[in-house]
Amino acid sequence: MKIVVLDGYTLNPGDLSWNGLDKLGDVTVYDRTSYNQNDKGLIVERVGDAEIVFTNKTPLTEEMLKEMPNLKYIGVLATGYNVVDVKAAKDRGIVVTNIPTYGTMAVAQMTFALLLEMCHHVWAHSEDVKNGAWTNNVDWCFWNYPLIELEGKNIGIIGFGRIGKAVGQIAQAFGMKVLVYDRSPNLELASNTLKYVELEELLSESDVISLHCPLLESTTGIINKNTINKMKENVILINTSRGPLINEFDLAEALNNGRISGAAVDVVSSEPIKEDNPLLKAKNIIITPHIAWAPIEARSRLLDIAINNLEKYLAGSQINVVNL
Repeated sequence: MKIVVLDGYTLNPGDLSWNGLDKLGDVTVYDRTSYNQNDKGLIVERVGDAEIVFTNKTPLTEEMLKEMPNLKYIGVLATGYNVVDVKAAKDRGIVVTNIPTYGTMAVAQMTFALLLEMCHHVWAHSEDVKNGAWTNNVDWCFWNYPLIELEGKNIGIIGFGRIGKAVGQIAQAFGMKVLVYDRSPNLELASNTLKYVELEELLSESDVISLHCPLLESTTGIINKNTINKMKENVILINTSRGPLINEFDLAEALNNGRISGAAVDVVSSEPIKEDNPLLKAKNIIITPHIAWAPIEARSRLLDIAINNLEKYLAGSQINVVNL
C-alpha cells in the first residue's frame, strides 16, 4: 500500500519520527508540495497511484481527486479540513479524517502567552535592560509601557468549545471573570465567575476578548468596525483561532487611532502573511506565525492520532471521519 505525505515538514521538521506510519505501508514524505490549488499538476503527480494521502495545507480539490483513481483515504494533519473538497471526496468514496483534539492546552497556553506579553511587555523590557536602560536609570526600576493586572478583569470568550473552555479555566485561575458567547450555551457551566451572555454584552463589558470560534459564514469578520466600536477603548483582542474572523483593515484602523488599546494574533487571513497585510504596520499589535498548535508535545500527539486514524480505517473501524 502506497502512502504519500504531501507537506510533512511543518508537522515534523526532524524532531519526530515517521516510523509508526512506515509500518503501515510504503511511505513517501514530501517536506513541501504547494499551498496553491493552481499547482494541480504537481499535486496530482506526487499523489500518483497512492491509496493513502496525508495533507496539512496542500489542497485537494474536486478536479485533482478526479485524477487520483486509486485514492481511498485522506488524512488531514490538522483540525480544520477546508483544504479538502470533502463532498467531492465522499462522492468518490474517499474517507477524509482530521485531528480534532491534539492541541487544546497548547493553544490555550499560547492565548495566555500573548495576553501576558500584552500586559507586561516582558521581551521589550528585557531588551531595554540589555541595551543599558536600567544601568543608566536614575530610579531603582522603570517601565516603558502600562502594566496590567488581570485579577478582577472580564475576559470575553467567543466560542466555548474545548479550547475556549480551557482558556476560561486558566482565566478563572488568574482571578478573571469569564463572559461567554457561544451558539450552544451549556448553562450548567455557569457560575459566579462564568456567565453566558449575548455578543453585545460581551463586547461592551470585556477587558480582554479572545476568539475561539470556528470559521463559518456567520463568524467570518465577526470582529469588524461595527463590533469594535462596541468594545471598551482599553480592550485587548486575542486571536489564536482563525485569521478571517477579523476584518484586518478595521482592526488596523482601530489600533492606529487608539480605538482599542492592543491586539495579539497568531493567525491572519492569508498565510504566510502577505507584505500588504495592514496589521504589519498597525500600532500595539503582536503577530506570531501560527505557532499556537506547534509545541513538540502537541505535534507528537497529532502524529500519533493521525496514525491511529489510519490504523482504525484499515481495520474497518473508522474514527474522526469528517465526510460521513
